[in-house]
Amino acid sequence: MSAAYFEVEQLSLSFGGVKAVRDVSFSIRAGEILAVIGPNGAGKTSLLNLITRVFDASSGSIRFNGQEISRLARHDVVRQGIARTFQNIELFEGATVLENLLLGRHRAHHGNFFSQMFNLPSVQRAEAHTRERVEDVVRLLDLAAFRHRPVAELPYGVRKVVELGRALAAEPQLLLLDEPASGLNPEETRRLAYWLEDIQSELGVTVVMVEHDMSLVAAVANRVVVMDQGQVLTDGTPAEVQADPRVIAAYLGT
Repeated sequence: MSAAYFEVEQLSLSFGGVKAVRDVSFSIRAGEILAVIGPNGAGKTSLLNLITRVFDASSGSIRFNGQEISRLARHDVVRQGIARTFQNIELFEGATVLENLLLGRHRAHHGNFFSQMFNLPSVQRAEAHTRERVEDVVRLLDLAAFRHRPVAELPYGVRKVVELGRALAAEPQLLLLDEPASGLNPEETRRLAYWLEDIQSELGVTVVMVEHDMSLVAAVANRVVVMDQGQVLTDGTPAEVQADPRVIAAYLGT
């Protein structure tokens, strides 16, 4: 087995006397798609919020590429190569699809104030790369027909794709997705599965996906971590976890 690319160890989060995340540990190898599943209230989104520093961990560690990141400033997380989407779509509705995708490039370095003021060749090259990267995302996610339309005019399913695209525009090494199939119809979910496979195989991005849709999980996940009541219940392949009596009990009750 190759060394862990991303590792969470004994991670906990408390709100007063309530433990939302309890001593969670797991690791991911580079290039994997890991699904995190569990019933509502299991602590899945809280886990993503800990990784992206929305919340401060009560205890434990998070290591990415060998570096401890659990105490980084929030804005430094994306600079490490980590991007995410949200359970509730967080787009600028008055802006166009292209403008929203360009916002995903905010971590890209376009030179200092002096070089930008005089539009030096280095700035022009950086801006050209930004445009090329955004166009790559437009092509990958079939967004060409929507590029100049305001997000507010788009159907819900397309908005979900735009948010995925904005995260990809940041050129992440690790992509965190919070319920990417939520609200999608079966055809949209099938397209999402194809895109996730392309993101993994063509872009080489490692993915952690919180998801309830088990058809999507079974289609794309290499491995599944099951959470219940803030802790890891089991870890295995999609087939293994679906057959685990503990998982069935967590979802359906005993």
